Amino acid sequence: MSDAGALAELAGPVVRDLARHSSTNLARWLDRVHRLRGCAEPVRLTGESLTLNAISGEVLSHYHTDNEPHGQLLIRCGNRRASRCPSCSELYRRDTYHLIRAGLLGGAKGVPTTVREHPKVFATLTAPSFGPVHRGPGRDGKPQVCHPRRTGLACFQRHKADDTRIGQPLDPDAYDYIGHVLWNAHAGDLWRRFTTYLRRRLAASAGLTQIAFNKAVRVSFAKVAEYQARGVVHFHAVIRLDARTTDPADVLEPPHWATVQLLDDAIRSAATAVKLNAPTLGQPTRHLVWGRQVDVQPIHGSDLAGQLSEQAVAGYIAKYATKAAESSGTLDRRIHEHDLTHLHERGATAHAARLIRTAWELGHPGTHPELTGLRLRKWAHMLGFRGHFSTRSRSYSTTLGAIRQERTEYRHEQLRAAGLMPEEDDTTLVLTHWRFAGQGYSAGESALATSLREGKT
Repeated sequence: MSDAGALAELAGPVVRDLARHSSTNLARWLDRVHRLRGCAEPVRLTGESLTLNAISGEVLSHYHTDNEPHGQLLIRCGNRRASRCPSCSELYRRDTYHLIRAGLLGGAKGVPTTVREHPKVFATLTAPSFGPVHRGPGRDGKPQVCHPRRTGLACFQRHKADDTRIGQPLDPDAYDYIGHVLWNAHAGDLWRRFTTYLRRRLAASAGLTQIAFNKAVRVSFAKVAEYQARGVVHFHAVIRLDARTTDPADVLEPPHWATVQLLDDAIRSAATAVKLNAPTLGQPTRHLVWGRQVDVQPIHGSDLAGQLSEQAVAGYIAKYATKAAESSGTLDRRIHEHDLTHLHERGATAHAARLIRTAWELGHPGTHPELTGLRLRKWAHMLGFRGHFSTRSRSYSTTLGAIRQERTEYRHEQLRAAGLMPEEDDTTLVLTHWRFAGQGYSAGESALATSLREGKT
């Protein structure tokens, strides 16, 4: 069957159903899909919105989903994962870019331009080794010999970037899958402990007590979690030193002794000192630590060769904020017990499937009650990691919520200017009642929406 024939078979019933109920339903549905701006998995809502004059009680406007096609309102899903919804993911990437950029360049989002002069670095903290895995090209993009060892596990091949063996263990039976899952599950705690140790190391290096340092300097950061090919997370972070002020919203230059070198040394020292205990029944207590590869690069205000610019850092962090564990061969949706025997069919690699099954086994409340709080079964598809992918300290810059609110207010102003939305003031009261009715398109709706985005109809 041709592409056109397949599209007609899927989308035809949708068009007929909408047109049968009302001549305006099809046009209304097409308009709603257009307003979703390419969202692949829209959320379906039922309910109503009522705008009142709070003083007189006069109804200024009333909206009810009964007048929508199928009686449901479609709104964007807002998913940050590029594998789930490219459109919403791209919007999330742009918002994250502006959040990171504001904390580096200033001049926007309430951050002064003087922030460019503050000591700041781009730090990468990785996980330790849980067993040798196949390696891909080096940083220069050139293939390198994988594991050229004379004794023990070895691989003398030069894997290209698209080689599916990259990140897979040389010997799965010797790989520490339990340690891998537990490290992912505690990665957020490791980061929190790192930030505590970082402040202590900074204070000691400056010759100050912890209390005196905290009164003078504030450590601000924005970080993103990224999955390596082997399925373990590592963190990229912008770390900046500011002056401590009475108003958390103020971002002022720190004392002269708070330098980039001071920050660099403290980061490396703190990462080495962090140790977290993860006990498991029937096994010795595991000591979780950061890997030996700690990379710290000063951030500069230019694009000179060999220097890391502010724009490059903002783009780099925003890019990885839209990716999750699926980039390492696992799944982008939660799993259930009946899925465990079909992981390969759903696209998981052998390595990722074994990590998922390990997380599922460790998440059994009867055999591993000490790990119940990690909720490993809920996060098995994430290979144990349950933290937020993009986080920031309170004083770094603005918030994603504030950026989204700015965009909403801008669109409301456009609608009011076009006479499509009533003016709001202190006397206006908006009452809403919404219920979740499902998510996503039917197969036919999806085919029709895709054809509209690609201009095939």
